Amino acid sequence: MRIHSVEAIALDIPLKKDFGGSTYHVRKRSTVITRLRTHDGLVSEVYNGDNRAHGPEIARKILLEAIACVDCAIWDLLGKALGKSVRELLGGYRAELPIISIGGYYMEGKTHADIAREMEAYRRAGMAGCKFKVGGLSPEDDARRVEAARRAAGPDFVLAVDANRGWGAQDAIRFAHLVEPLDIRWFEEPCHWYDDVALMARVRRATRIPITAGQSEITSHAIRRLLDAGAVDFVNYDSSEGGGVTDWRRAAGLCHAAGVQMAHHEEPQIAQHLLAAVPHGTFVECFADPDRDPMWQTVWANRPPIKNGVMTVSSGPGFGIVLDEELLKRYRVA
Repeated sequence: MRIHSVEAIALDIPLKKDFGGSTYHVRKRSTVITRLRTHDGLVSEVYNGDNRAHGPEIARKILLEAIACVDCAIWDLLGKALGKSVRELLGGYRAELPIISIGGYYMEGKTHADIAREMEAYRRAGMAGCKFKVGGLSPEDDARRVEAARRAAGPDFVLAVDANRGWGAQDAIRFAHLVEPLDIRWFEEPCHWYDDVALMARVRRATRIPITAGQSEITSHAIRRLLDAGAVDFVNYDSSEGGGVTDWRRAAGLCHAAGVQMAHHEEPQIAQHLLAAVPHGTFVECFADPDRDPMWQTVWANRPPIKNGVMTVSSGPGFGIVLDEELLKRYRVA
């Protein structure tokens, strides 16, 4: 199998409203489609990233994110050449995974009643749970928001929280103690970026809620740093940020040896195969709100079925992705 051409296509899809976390704003859905063509006529079809602004720059090669695009496209081609899904190539541990929606975004005027309606909408969409944004208010105010979400969702709904590095250790610990009775599945990126490993280790020692991080790292060596510090119970390393499937597998191996579970930051089109291939894989993440992710809702034309909180992993060769060509033309920027 010889590759004769590479095409990188950047897409920007404007969103109808601002989806804000504790440290950022999201006003568009951006991604990069990578098409590798072989002399035998195979073509990769995979997209990477939910980057806010620099899709065209990735298409022109920002190093590790560009490597991730090409690496994932190569795995897609390999699966197509062998007639196997990426999940099967990597071990094929299971064919279904629980799926949760990222939500709980900060929006002007949003009330606890709005949060309740949001949780109900995720249930109707077939989600097993929600990863809820915190870290943008005081620990007490955010705890009240999470309490509203739990009350509306019920006890059988997975509820995790994500501070996006919004707090120092003291505030993160105070928040964790407030929400411990609410059965929180994990507490993601609780602490500021500049000393996050040491701070997260402090938080982990102070609460019984599992701690998650890894999406902001760009190599498996950095994941080893989290493990060595005793800072995490879950690692959500993002293959689109860290060099693709190949390095994600290295990180997954390190975590398996350390007894740490694997998640994946967003990217369900890729994460489904990676998490289903390893025994310590956990939840696929998506954006079930139609306004938040047009890629998930419309551009990914053959998205697998979601039912009762479970996603069936795509069974076609490679990543098994089919994209809507008309929408690609409409939103292409590079």
